[in-house]
Amino acid sequence: MADYETHRHDVLVIGAGGAGLRAAIEASASGVSVGLVCKSLLGKAHTVMAEGGIAAALANVDDRDDWRVHFADTMRGGQYVNNWRMAELHAKEAPARVRELEAWGAVFDRTPDGRILQRNFGGHRYPRLAHVGDRTGLEMIRTLQDRGVHQGIDVHMECTVTRLLVDDGRVVGAFGFDRPRGRFKVFEARAVVLATGGIGRAYKITSNSWEYTGDGHALAYAAGADLMDMEFVQFHPTGMIWPPSVQGILVTESVRGEGGILTNKDGRRFMFEDIPEAYKGQTADNEEEGWRYTQGDKAARRPPELLTRDHVSRCIVREIKEGRGSPHGGVYLDISWIKKRLPNAEEHIKRKLPSMYHQFKQLADIDITREPMEVGPTTHYVMGGVRVDAETQMSTVPGLFAAGECAAGINGANRLGGNSLSDLLVFGRRAGEHAARFARESGPGRIDPARVDVAARQAVEPFERGDGHADGPYRVQRDLQEMMQDLVGIVRTESEMRRALEGLQGLWERSRRVPVDGNREYNPGWHTALDLPNLLTASEAVTRSALERKESRGAHFREDFPDKDPASAKFNVVVRKAADGVMRVERVPIPEMPPELRQVIEEMK
Repeated sequence: MADYETHRHDVLVIGAGGAGLRAAIEASASGVSVGLVCKSLLGKAHTVMAEGGIAAALANVDDRDDWRVHFADTMRGGQYVNNWRMAELHAKEAPARVRELEAWGAVFDRTPDGRILQRNFGGHRYPRLAHVGDRTGLEMIRTLQDRGVHQGIDVHMECTVTRLLVDDGRVVGAFGFDRPRGRFKVFEARAVVLATGGIGRAYKITSNSWEYTGDGHALAYAAGADLMDMEFVQFHPTGMIWPPSVQGILVTESVRGEGGILTNKDGRRFMFEDIPEAYKGQTADNEEEGWRYTQGDKAARRPPELLTRDHVSRCIVREIKEGRGSPHGGVYLDISWIKKRLPNAEEHIKRKLPSMYHQFKQLADIDITREPMEVGPTTHYVMGGVRVDAETQMSTVPGLFAAGECAAGINGANRLGGNSLSDLLVFGRRAGEHAARFARESGPGRIDPARVDVAARQAVEPFERGDGHADGPYRVQRDLQEMMQDLVGIVRTESEMRRALEGLQGLWERSRRVPVDGNREYNPGWHTALDLPNLLTASEAVTRSALERKESRGAHFREDFPDKDPASAKFNVVVRKAADGVMRVERVPIPEMPPELRQVIEEMK
């Protein structure tokens, strides 16, 4: 392989967000050589968009909190199709990971007596989110990068991996290219960790940045790994609505955690009208009670705006569909109303929500301390991903590990806000630890030069397509995004998803004919063309999995099957690539939960 720039590492981590950095740090600390590949520049990870906080049962604000409550909240939020062992490990280990981050230099907001401050968040029974204003993800990335740069990790920035290299059923490396120059790279590795994030760019309205094209999902699938829970796509209730140039940009849940309320065009706080049975008795009955809870009164119950994201999203959609939405097709999120309660409300908002204040002021010319925001649901997170072992994070392909959003299991049918950042820390660490162990215990694999040549030829194919009548890559991507938004979005039906499957077949054909002009040096059209197969793979997995689950559960809502099916709580939907190249769907039983964990859930009800 002398024709290709080749790098050799014991462990290769693909993705440099919170999960990837934490995995690389742990693997490097184990004494193995580590390579870290990031699609963009180091530091520009989607983790920085996780603004609200890190969920961990530190019990600094409410001493009733502990891992058992956090575990029960996570399972209930996930509608009990979570990998219960992952939920248990996460709840038990998250506090240690937060304190470790603090020891590495993270600067958290503090209680009056100097402990890490925690705030309320949707679906969490007690104030649980350790935070840095509304810039928690940014502080996490800064801290992990500072820790990682001193450990001798080789960083390959602006590099896209297009294929995992497999030998005798085991992953032995990866093939990709550097985006600025278009030069091909081969990475030899004894173990590979996927930490590539989500699939949000498969949808028209999304909070996700351009990198989120389902790369890890598609790489794992093509290598023979199972994907699981792909029907569960989370639509965050609050994305920016107006102006059109900012549509979908995230409005952090911290706004509601600090007292923000949702109202319709009539000024009515509509979330009081639809409280799920499971949350009755834990949710405020009136504005006064909701306000007391926001301010930290242990006796008060949570405001209805802090119910789980799937429920809040559907309530917002209902208001819009029934004609009670805001002028631009959303609803109102109002934090300025707290001026009725706090004499220094404007300064309080600017101190607690500095990023949101500047985001709306600069992008929409709205002062959130004085007027409400227009918001609506935006594609935010995918609970589904690579099926992994709870203890080691290894996929069904030996040598291939996954962590963070591109891994499945912990969140089940719906993720609670704040669990994403603690997930990155807990399972990023585990993935790095066990990938390093696998690398130490395994000899170097053999990379077949012929397979590398095939990957290189496939990468440059778009330049060789001279069909001037074929659609360009941007048009194909736009048509995919609009179709997924319309047919496989917040509310789903079988007939619409069948139409989506037919549409996906047509989009696959169009993607194979996409021509690209210019050369390989920083060519965004070429990059988009190479992203299309990943987006299409992820979209097909979502659609086929959603068709298989004939019920409504968590973030998956079927208008033709609006109720939960108790039998469906006993399986996960898994997709894998069959020998004939066709995507196969299978129901895999969920292992029986041990009695001691069942007892925890019963006690917490």
